[in-house]
Amino acid sequence: MSVEAVMKETSLDHESRAIEGDHDALRLWLRMLTCTSLIETEIRARMRTTFRCTLPRFDLMAQLARHPEGLKMGEISRRLMVTGGNVTGITDQLVKEALVTREALANDRRAYLVKLTPAGRKAFQCMAQEHEQWVADLLGTLPEHGRRELHELLGDLKNGLARKHPEH
Repeated sequence: MSVEAVMKETSLDHESRAIEGDHDALRLWLRMLTCTSLIETEIRARMRTTFRCTLPRFDLMAQLARHPEGLKMGEISRRLMVTGGNVTGITDQLVKEALVTREALANDRRAYLVKLTPAGRKAFQCMAQEHEQWVADLLGTLPEHGRRELHELLGDLKNGLARKHPEH
């Protein structure tokens, strides 16, 4: 299915909401949102097809891969910007599949530490390699100098937003 067909079928083309006379900033926002939606939709589909895995599961495992000492459930929730209930549901599934462990903390009976198991690390490494290649492929439609320039410009935007709203 072509990108145009996917956008039409799934309403991923947020940019088409813009009308003549809209502010350039709004048009830019809608274009960024469209690109993000298209990339995320493709990554979700590939993750599901190739690994029978959801993107939230992959994201949770990615956080744990970066922290081999483990993370508390609340910290995972904060990092993924989702509710504790979402983290609990995903963690429950991953525990059943022996991809993560969940250990009660001795000093806080309400808190649990979640870690990847050796099988979880191996599964995640395989997924992460493919994921990186998919992203490189999808962003490969831009020339290298364009990717570098876009990265720099988005970094400037990120820094400006952080200065404007330091509480986030």
